[in-house]
Amino acid sequence: MPLLVERVLAEIQRQELLKPGDRVGMAVSGGIDSVALLRLLLELRADLGIVLFVVHFNHKLRGAESDDDERFVSDLARANGLEFFSDSDVVAEYASREGLSTEAAARELRYGFFRRLLGSEGTPGTESPRRNGAANHSSESSVASEPPTLRRLDKIVTGHTLNDQAETVFMRLIRGTGVNGLSGIHPRIMVENDQGEACGEIVRPLLGIRRHELEQYLIDSRQTWREDSTNANHAFTRNRLRKLALPLLQKEFNPAVVENLAELAEIARGEEEYWENEVAGWMGTAVHWVEPEWVHQSRALVQISLAGNEMTPSYDADLQSKIDSTPWLVANASVSRPWFLSEPVAVQRRVVKAIGEHARIPLEFRHVQQIVRFAAEERNPAKELTLPFGWKLVRHREEFLFVTPDLRETKPPRDYKYELTVPGRAILPEIGIVIEAYRIPADQVAEYNPDELLDADSLPGLLRVRNWHAGDRFWPAHTRSPKKIKELLQERHLTQPERTLWPVVVSGDQIVWVRGFATHAKYGLRPGCRGLLLRDRPWSEGDET
Repeated sequence: MPLLVERVLAEIQRQELLKPGDRVGMAVSGGIDSVALLRLLLELRADLGIVLFVVHFNHKLRGAESDDDERFVSDLARANGLEFFSDSDVVAEYASREGLSTEAAARELRYGFFRRLLGSEGTPGTESPRRNGAANHSSESSVASEPPTLRRLDKIVTGHTLNDQAETVFMRLIRGTGVNGLSGIHPRIMVENDQGEACGEIVRPLLGIRRHELEQYLIDSRQTWREDSTNANHAFTRNRLRKLALPLLQKEFNPAVVENLAELAEIARGEEEYWENEVAGWMGTAVHWVEPEWVHQSRALVQISLAGNEMTPSYDADLQSKIDSTPWLVANASVSRPWFLSEPVAVQRRVVKAIGEHARIPLEFRHVQQIVRFAAEERNPAKELTLPFGWKLVRHREEFLFVTPDLRETKPPRDYKYELTVPGRAILPEIGIVIEAYRIPADQVAEYNPDELLDADSLPGLLRVRNWHAGDRFWPAHTRSPKKIKELLQERHLTQPERTLWPVVVSGDQIVWVRGFATHAKYGLRPGCRGLLLRDRPWSEGDET
């Protein structure tokens, strides 16, 4: 057995990533990593006792090239006698519709496909991804029109490597992160169905293998693969890290930087496992969640039936709709103040962080620090602290309370404004996103979509991010004239809360960028000039600073 095959087998067995009888879907994009892992699993399936399938998601990002990738993977599955399951979606349209970055949208759709494969029970009438076997080969991506016969998969395997791990950890270090962010890509993640029940796992057995080892393995095996042209596009942060930053660090500072970053991730995962167990205990003892009184009162309303004296419950349907659609948890959290103040600062920070995650409040490190200081203050007459999303912290002698916004109130959302440095980022906790700014040298602008680049040399002033105001106008590239931002957003059919807090970037007194639209027609990139790339993505825990 070749050494690489032995190493992968040992890693799978050490972490018990796969077990005999597992129905395993190998996620194959067509690139080096996933094709190599497919061949490795083909060599190991008898030793592991697994049933192997091939799965592929077509993101429709590169036109004919994406379709060629799908055909390549389908042919590869057929050549090895494996059943093939595929699906697709137009990621660019989904990203625009949902206000996501391309990378985030692609991941969301791809992992949604994985969840469907892991959650399918194969009962008649249940939607199932297209099933393509060697005898019924097709590269068409749709759901099966016949009653499905698929028994769900147990595991999805992806080809994330040591290089991917190092890139992820390094990217989070640059952006700012906590210990959990340093844990990087986990070897396994549990997948839940719509009912919140565990339905399978996504596992990564190659996190200890370098990419160049896989490439050499394919060359030795005379196995071809597909090259993704977007890997050379420096518009993507990961590509710049992969092609520029990490090679520089390896050459000038430490040849083992990739391995060291991966080791850091493993150390951080061990630390996080310990803290997760500790936090679970605190959340059931020192921290208590309770439904706000105003919710309880609204559900306890009664009305007297006109037909008699019978009492029947009456609910505020509009309020219930607000509760159901709010992005945060509608519950208050009470923390024992004497217990909290008796604990080390590391525990205090972890408790606050856990409350924010449970309540889905985007707390940055500065918020955590403010809360820790506020909880300890005795002389400050202020008893309340304002938090993101309209939450507030109320301090009492024996406890302090995280108080959820009262949805009965009709106060307009609060305006926001942040400075945006170049290069740099602005975190917008009010809407849970991050806007990043990058300088693009003149000799590299050809690698980017021109509709995403501003002319860095013609902007009238420093950059600020704020929500749009009534009367604001914007002139998107390829349109005839400026238009009110209110009208632009209405055309996107956004809900009222989304429209109200929609972000824009201002340079001087000019709005030069609006989320989800092409750059300003007047400030588009000119030949020979430096570019400015502005991109938004969802806020995540890794954005703590």
